[in-house]
Amino acid sequence: MKYLHTMVRVRDLDASLNFYVNIFGLVEVRRFDNEKGRYTLVFLCAPEDVESFRAGKAPALELTYNWDTEDYGSARNFGHLAYEVDDIYATCDQLMKAGVTINRPPRDGHMAFVRSPDLVSIEILQKGEAKAPAEPWLSMANTGVW
Repeated sequence: MKYLHTMVRVRDLDASLNFYVNIFGLVEVRRFDNEKGRYTLVFLCAPEDVESFRAGKAPALELTYNWDTEDYGSARNFGHLAYEVDDIYATCDQLMKAGVTINRPPRDGHMAFVRSPDLVSIEILQKGEAKAPAEPWLSMANTGVW
């Protein structure tokens, strides 16, 4: 058995790609448009996983965009995606500057949560040891749900 990908349905492909690629930093590695089925699949990887994905050795995030309108609800029933980053504070700062709400700030220097435009929770984890607690994160309250 081999883990291949996680599929997330998205309401607005352009907004989702802007979030996942331009703001969050993932890389588009494959795209498939199915005229008959009326959907588009876009596969994304973390930058460090691109070559492994192309060699069939790393999983991807699959964004599924159905061309016909459908209400997916609040998406809260989906757990979360998780990504490890080199500097959690720099990542959260970059996300905030791009207008992303940090729902669970990295007060512990180890973990934070944000949500995509389609309300998918994304856990951000500090690579290696946790960073020392620091402001503004230390005193930042939780916002919404994740």
